[in-house]
Amino acid sequence: MSPSPKSAAIIAGAGMGHRLGADLPKALIQLDGISLVERAFTALSPVVDEIVITAPSGFESQFRAIVGESAKVITGGVLRSDSVNLAIKSLSPSVEYVLVHDAARALATGDLAQRVLDELRGGEQAVIPTLNAVDTIKEVDAQGYVRNTPDRSSLRTVQTPQGFALSVLKRAHEASDDATDDAALVEALGIPVKTISGESRAMKITNPDDISVALTFLHDRDRNLRAGVGTDAHAFSQDSSRTLWLAGLNWPGEIGVDGHSDGDVAAHAIC
Repeated sequence: MSPSPKSAAIIAGAGMGHRLGADLPKALIQLDGISLVERAFTALSPVVDEIVITAPSGFESQFRAIVGESAKVITGGVLRSDSVNLAIKSLSPSVEYVLVHDAARALATGDLAQRVLDELRGGEQAVIPTLNAVDTIKEVDAQGYVRNTPDRSSLRTVQTPQGFALSVLKRAHEASDDATDDAALVEALGIPVKTISGESRAMKITNPDDISVALTFLHDRDRNLRAGVGTDAHAFSQDSSRTLWLAGLNWPGEIGVDGHSDGDVAAHAIC
């Protein structure tokens, strides 16, 4: 039996973190003490055979200090598409499938990457994780007036890692570099792009508010937070000896309520 075709991941980390208020690459910004690029690298490492990371000129050594010999670090280009193209050229000749991932989506899980890769191994040529659009989307003109309201049911927000047959991704980058993601370049070739369910935690960390949101995915106390509505009701008592308990507090001189226990409606509504 022939071995499985090799897979690789490209982690795009050459962007600077100016919108996060930092004078260093966004990928080096830390989230709970661990850099974004390390989080992305750690998630993808068990899934693929090799990883190439693009870094801004002058920061390559800092990236290598994080990943060691476990990944190849190269100097990225001016545009993201330039960086991805350079990374494609540095992949091993035996690679057949490639995942392209933004370091800024550092919380995407290895499970998501594996599901993308499984679709490629199953015969798809291009696969992207997506989420249903939850907000109403408006198309506007240059003056800010609404032109159209697309049907939200068919709209998706797109995430990474995006997966491709390497031969397809090469063709797409050779044909054009004018797109906001790699899937759009593949679409321009007329090749079908398969969507799979993404992850809320695979959000893109772009501004300071995103850091706060990302931290909620890391902390169990926040991830397990739930909201609900509870109710309880007790009639006021005719027994003058009953004391009023409300929200765990005793209210002297107030009329109590009937109940098998203290009749604390506030406490019982949340317990």
